[in-house]
Order: sequence, then C-alpha cells, then structure tokens
Amino acid sequence: MNEATNLASFATDLRQVDAGALDVGYVDAGPPDGPVVVLLHGWPYDIHSFAEVVPRLTAVGRRVLVPYLRGHGTTRIRSGDTIRNGQPAALAHDTIAFLDALGVQSATLAGFDWGARTANVIAALWPERCNGLVSVSGYLIASQASGRTPLPPAAELTWWYQFYFATDRGRDGYARDRHDFARLIWRTASPRWAFDEETFAQSAAALDNPDHVDVVIHNYRWRLGLASGEPRYDEWEEKLARNPGIGVPTVTMEGDANGAPHLDPSVYAKRFTGRYEHRTVAGGVGHNLPQEAPQQFADAVLQVSGPR
Repeated sequence: MNEATNLASFATDLRQVDAGALDVGYVDAGPPDGPVVVLLHGWPYDIHSFAEVVPRLTAVGRRVLVPYLRGHGTTRIRSGDTIRNGQPAALAHDTIAFLDALGVQSATLAGFDWGARTANVIAALWPERCNGLVSVSGYLIASQASGRTPLPPAAELTWWYQFYFATDRGRDGYARDRHDFARLIWRTASPRWAFDEETFAQSAAALDNPDHVDVVIHNYRWRLGLASGEPRYDEWEEKLARNPGIGVPTVTMEGDANGAPHLDPSVYAKRFTGRYEHRTVAGGVGHNLPQEAPQQFADAVLQVSGPR
C-alpha cells in the first residue's frame, strides 16, 4: 500500500461535533477508554500529517483525536456573525471546547506549526488539561508586541509571506492561488521531503474551507499587530505576552532540514520548567515532522504520555 492510499483511508471515519463556536471535523481512533492524545496540525497542512502517527499510538492503547483546526477541512465556524479569528488564544479555546464537547478532562497534546503553538498555549495556561506536550520547533508562545519587533534582514526574508498577507494584494492572491501557495510552502519548509502530487492533494483539499482565507489572513496580520483580536481573549493574551513557563513533561523536536523559521533550542529551553528533552531528528526531515518522521514523533508522544 503506497503513501497516498494510506492517507486516503485515514479520514474515512471522519466525525463532527459541535464545540464552542465550531462544528469540528475530527478523527477518533483507538480504544475509547485509552489515555487520550490530541494531535494538532499546522498551516498549510491538515490532519493527514498524522496518518502514520495514529496507528503507532493506537497499537499501544492510546485513544487519538485529530481535529481539523478552524478554517480547515470539515471544521466550520457555526455562526456567520462570528469573527473569522486566527489569533492564538482563539485556537487554544477551540481545542479546550473540543475536549469539553467529547468529555475529555485532560490529554497529551502534540503538534507542529499552528498546532504546536496552540498546544503550547494550553500547556501554559491550562496545565490541568495537558498531561504532556510534544512541540515541533519548541516554545512558540508570542505576543503582538514581540511580533512588531524587527528581526535581522535575513530572518525577515524567511517571513516573506507575512508581509504579503499584510496587503490586500496578498489576501487576494492567496484566495486565488491557495493550493500553489501551499505547495510552495511545503517545498521551502521541507526542502528534502519528496512528497508526490497525490499526497499533497490529500491535504490541499482541506484549504478549500469557506473560513480558511479569513482565518489565515487574520492570524498573520494579528501577529504583526495589524489586526485586532477579540476582547474576550484579552486576558489570556496578556498572560501569554509574559511568556509563561510550561511545567508539564515536554519533548521539543526539530528536523535537521527544517526550512521554516525556527529558533535554536538553547534559546527556549529555559521556558520548559518541568521534565524536558529536545530531540533533533536526522535524515533530511523538514517542517512537517509528523508526516516525514512518524515513528520518531510517535515515540516522543509516548514518552510524555506515560504508561498505558
């Protein structure tokens, strides 16, 4: 069975649940009474990033939940009046509402890109809901103030799409060419990952969500201080702006060929105040680490989630 066939079969049992502001599409795999693991994808990716991780976790008794983030796949913002908000606190509240809707009190959280950022926020602000954390690219909590701080020119270059998205031209271009845009990000963020077109198409379909463009543009404009967040999240964003420590058991991970912007682990290691380990995954692994190195990612999840 080839990779694309595996991906196609992964989401055949997709479920939906009303959770806060969202109708969430998700995969629920493994024994219903097993310790819960929640896997959170990034942008511009989707739940298929975890297609080869899930069976490795369910085989050892974990119940694995893989939701589409807002603006992706079959997840929908239920009200037309709700702001298509992409700020970090909103995505974290989405995940808490998702856990509540399924009656899950606590879970191991693991993710990359937007998903890792969301998991970081929950681990920092609601540690009682997070048994353990796997975070690709480390500590990803930031604020609008930090987002406005200039970086060296070479570092700014790697964030070119943030500046593109800050313009109406960029928004229109992304709305028109989102699949080509995503393919470019995949190639630059994982320059040594030889994904095929069928594999890409499985995930690119998730970008055709009607909320997608608004959520993505708001996310990146919010980071630069060019868009306001919702006042109901101000309290949480103020806490996050203080860069709170994360005390739950944590493994941070980085691929040795990650072409996306990322910090050296020495910069953020002190933010993790509990049991902590960093792992660099060799072999030309890029930004989409769970899909490029599923065994290593699953091993890290099992390490922080503890025994069955």
